[in-house]
Amino acid sequence: MAQVIPFKAIRPENDKVHLVASRSVDGYNFNELKEKLAGNPFTFLHVINPDYGDGIKTKPGSKERLIKVKNKFKAFVNEKIFLKDNKPTYYFYRQIKDGNVYIGIIACTSIDDYMNGVIKIHEQTLTQREEKLKDYLEVCEFNAEPVLFCYPNDSEIDKITDNTIKERPEYDFTTTDKVRHSLWTVNNETTVNKIKERFSKIPNIYIADGHHRSASSTLLGKTKRSNLKNYTGNEAFNFYLGVFFPETQLKIYDYNRVVKDLNNLSIKEILNKLENNFTVTKINANDYKPQGIHEISMYADKTWYSLKVNKSLYNANDAVGSLDAAILTEHILSPILNIHDLKTDKRIGFIPGIKGSVELKKQVDEGKYAIAFGLYPVTMNHLKWIADTNNIMPPKSTWVEPKMRSGLVVYSFEESI
Repeated sequence: MAQVIPFKAIRPENDKVHLVASRSVDGYNFNELKEKLAGNPFTFLHVINPDYGDGIKTKPGSKERLIKVKNKFKAFVNEKIFLKDNKPTYYFYRQIKDGNVYIGIIACTSIDDYMNGVIKIHEQTLTQREEKLKDYLEVCEFNAEPVLFCYPNDSEIDKITDNTIKERPEYDFTTTDKVRHSLWTVNNETTVNKIKERFSKIPNIYIADGHHRSASSTLLGKTKRSNLKNYTGNEAFNFYLGVFFPETQLKIYDYNRVVKDLNNLSIKEILNKLENNFTVTKINANDYKPQGIHEISMYADKTWYSLKVNKSLYNANDAVGSLDAAILTEHILSPILNIHDLKTDKRIGFIPGIKGSVELKKQVDEGKYAIAFGLYPVTMNHLKWIADTNNIMPPKSTWVEPKMRSGLVVYSFEESI
């Protein structure tokens, strides 16, 4: 049964939270990052980029850089940019973006749940990235970006959530990308115990986003356990940070593909090959996206096409093989465009569906890519089907919202659960 545990967070002072919390560092280009660092002394980006302004450059990922990250975080605490909670707390978080409302609970979970299969996965992790993130955690000793989990809706947790968000939030601010963030703290002992008890009755929780963060936290915990003689299981390294959303509170977007060239084929030749396995229809519209599963959109040479998958092409009882992303790879990308490894082939790119099908058209019209393919979003039930059957999705199959801000709530390994 799932362990979803309250903890004593380190988090921004109320008057600075809108300045501290930042998007993931990967979400900024070089100029944006430079502008943020120069214009905002409170942004959490200064913790992640501690070289800025001190004139001493360190190699990304090096122990020297990681020590500077840890020291910068401690400086934020000492300067009272951050405060420390003194009671185990659940943090109820609401995000409002583009008319969508997402409400979840920030808490910790156990690496044992990851190892024993209570936490279900659907994505394969890369060993090199696991090791890199594990080194980061070992030196820095904090989680600042929670793993995104989902769980089956629970009426009692929903009731507590509804009552909580009626109260005045601890934080309530809107960021420059027009996303509103609100946070409530719940540390009443009776309510805390009730939430913990309800989660303990849920047999499985699912990783929606953050497989590498989960794997690296587990790797660190296993390493520390092997080196600790008096290991109890209650040490802080046995847990890691997550945000837990009921299934109905998450939104899964499509994740689409763009390819740099046509593999020395003409559009006519590609269309002829596609007609063997798809019902191909030219779409006379400026914009188009699949209307349901087993339809793939294609854009090339200023024209949209609908590719409806022939039923003989897939087994409806095959969790992975029936995914449109897998069908696209097996019957178009690989045999026609000569792309066999989506992780390493530099001819292929990925566009999250949150940017819309207009982004696919733009990338092709501007000449950055020659052809684009749009997919229908994977359902939550299909994601769970893959996880429950211990299968793995193809790379870049889902884009899940909401995305959390870094530094909003921090779990420190130096603080007790």
